[in-house]
Amino acid sequence: MSATRLPAEQLGEALEPVLRQRLPGSGTARVRDFARTTRGFATETYLFEVEDEYGTLPLVFRRPPEMSLFPDYDLLRQVLVMQRLAETPIPVPTVAWLDRDDSTLGTPYFVMNRLTGEAPGDYPSYHVAGNYFEANPEQRARMWWGCVDTIAAIHELDWRALRLDFLAMPQHGAGIIAQAVNYLDAALTWACDGDQPATYRRAITYLRDNAYEPDRVSLCWGDARMSNILYDGDFRVSGVLDWEIAHLGDGEADLAWLLFLDWASSEFEGHEPLPGTPSRAETIEYYEKLTGRPVRNLRYHEIFAAALLSVPLLRMANRVQLPPEMNITGFCTTRIEQLLE
Repeated sequence: MSATRLPAEQLGEALEPVLRQRLPGSGTARVRDFARTTRGFATETYLFEVEDEYGTLPLVFRRPPEMSLFPDYDLLRQVLVMQRLAETPIPVPTVAWLDRDDSTLGTPYFVMNRLTGEAPGDYPSYHVAGNYFEANPEQRARMWWGCVDTIAAIHELDWRALRLDFLAMPQHGAGIIAQAVNYLDAALTWACDGDQPATYRRAITYLRDNAYEPDRVSLCWGDARMSNILYDGDFRVSGVLDWEIAHLGDGEADLAWLLFLDWASSEFEGHEPLPGTPSRAETIEYYEKLTGRPVRNLRYHEIFAAALLSVPLLRMANRVQLPPEMNITGFCTTRIEQLLE
């Protein structure tokens, strides 16, 4: 029988004896300032500090949400990605341990180190608040290009040598793009409890009719966006976060995700991107120069991105039974409809 899921206010105290066992020389460890962060909604994330006779260590605690927002959610997946990327120049958190049992804290969980730096915000958008908003145009450009540099660097990694082949989805058919579309179709049906709205049915039809095989299969970050990058005081990349939906595919998928969410954070909200933010065309050209490959299927992947991001939003809307006026998928369907015109 599974243990009872501990409420957030009890997690810090329950974690202390585990920390004393897991961290060398921390027999007197105390958890301080255990608090949930709004970062990421597919995984519950808490920041805290461990204090003992040796000093203070900032850490991060992550566990599955009470209501799963993806049909295949798996802590092990994101942990393995971060552990294997630790061998690369991509600055990812170091996982201290993963506990896949639920007997101690009521759910599986993992603990990782806390990287330094500050991430641009999602809500409110980084175009209206936070470090990106407060930066000058030159600093904003540095942050943006740093994000694109990171995306391109991820795509150049040898995913086979890094033993990331487990990210493939052969259970969803043949062909890397067809697999992704079949997964998306199944995930949307799951999130909607069986009845996909017409916009998503149109999107799936378009994605099936225009499926292709990329010239090069790459590791894709999945959640490639400004707000998943930590920046240091000089506005340079110091951390790359949130690997829940990492996958193998066409690297253009990450570029599309970045551009779609920047559109949602600026134009969709009724304001222009801040000065210093490179344009869509400039971003595409820069990515092409970095990778030496032409961008050919960005529209395809932006439609895919808007549909995929709808999965957790539709799941929440259907399970919580939000009122019709709270259309949390509106920015996704608007973009899909624009791109399908």
